[in-house]
Amino acid sequence: MTVAAIGSIPLIMTLGNSMLIPILPQMKSALKLSQLQVSLTITVFSIAAAIFIPVLGYLSDRFSRKIVIIPALILYAVGGLLAGLASAGWPAAYIWILIGRTLQGIGAAGTAPIAMALTGDLFKGGEQSRVLGIVEASNGLGKVISPILGSLLGLLFWYAAFFAFPVFCIVSIFLTWLYVKEKSHRQAPPPFATYVRGLFSVFKHEGRWLFTTYLAGATCLFTLFGILFYLSDILEKQYTIDGVKKGFILAIPLLVMVITAYFTGAKIGKNMYLMKRLIVLGFLFMTISYGSLVFVEKLVPFLMVLVLSSVGTGLVLPCLNTLITGSVGKERRGFVTSLYGSVRFLGVALGPPVFTRLMAWSRPGMFISLAALTLVVGLLAFLMIHIAKPKGDKDHINESYRYNYV
Repeated sequence: MTVAAIGSIPLIMTLGNSMLIPILPQMKSALKLSQLQVSLTITVFSIAAAIFIPVLGYLSDRFSRKIVIIPALILYAVGGLLAGLASAGWPAAYIWILIGRTLQGIGAAGTAPIAMALTGDLFKGGEQSRVLGIVEASNGLGKVISPILGSLLGLLFWYAAFFAFPVFCIVSIFLTWLYVKEKSHRQAPPPFATYVRGLFSVFKHEGRWLFTTYLAGATCLFTLFGILFYLSDILEKQYTIDGVKKGFILAIPLLVMVITAYFTGAKIGKNMYLMKRLIVLGFLFMTISYGSLVFVEKLVPFLMVLVLSSVGTGLVLPCLNTLITGSVGKERRGFVTSLYGSVRFLGVALGPPVFTRLMAWSRPGMFISLAALTLVVGLLAFLMIHIAKPKGDKDHINESYRYNYV
């Protein structure tokens, strides 16, 4: 139940964007918005989250994870309720929706990244990698079910998804309150100046590979949400597919990513050599997939080729989670994992508006640009993430693996 409670937290965060993607065309029509305006409902959520994640990460280090997670979920629910009420007929509904989405973004800042740090606190070794894999799979599961759920709710009325957010948050709050038990003998938090000096020390010694992993995570989420935004648009415009059928089609690449992430997290354990190889392999799969999509236009072959990029994303994300969570001690883990969450959210935020421009510019150019991006990031991962073989016996290696990045 502890794992289920932790897994529910990133799932809630994921619903915040993915559940709205199928209803964006309906929102655009109902509120008479431009394509850029409707994409901002995704972007403001993600930018607000990216800004507040480091703040809440620091607070979770200084106080406790639950003290941050539960109020964040409450704020998330309030933002969804506000957006739903505004959509039901308030004057200037679009502005209120953006305000509600901003509140949701601030709440989301205290969900998945803090859940990663909490996993690092409660689980160790191979079990930690397994649970982090479950956390990433839960994140992906949210992405799988949310387009279907958003499409089903859209059959009632287009803004019904906003009212669903508080319901899911209540469930997650209940599970977290009852089943997540943090250690009661937490050490006194260090003075702020000492905390900041420690962070500078971490990034001074580990910055090269940490920033590379941050870039890798942002790239995965940027390409994922950008492609979903593109796919949602062409399904309606080019193939006249909408409603639940569209939700199921959007869920196909996400389901592949979830399954891959779950098995990757279960198998990698503490094997950092394997993690690096899988990260590079994942970006190679993404590059091949996006490069091939230039030549594929029919829907079924398009989805079959796109699935390869989903496999790549599913290989990369659990490895990044484990590397970053194990990179620092518990006293600064919340900030470091939260900063990682920030750049992931920035990737999500950039996806829809950038893809709006790319779609207007050139379809082949869009996919060639994506292939070039993933190729460069894969090369950076290959060059910047170096694993130094630690000295000592097996037990020593298991205790000190997180400090042996070069």
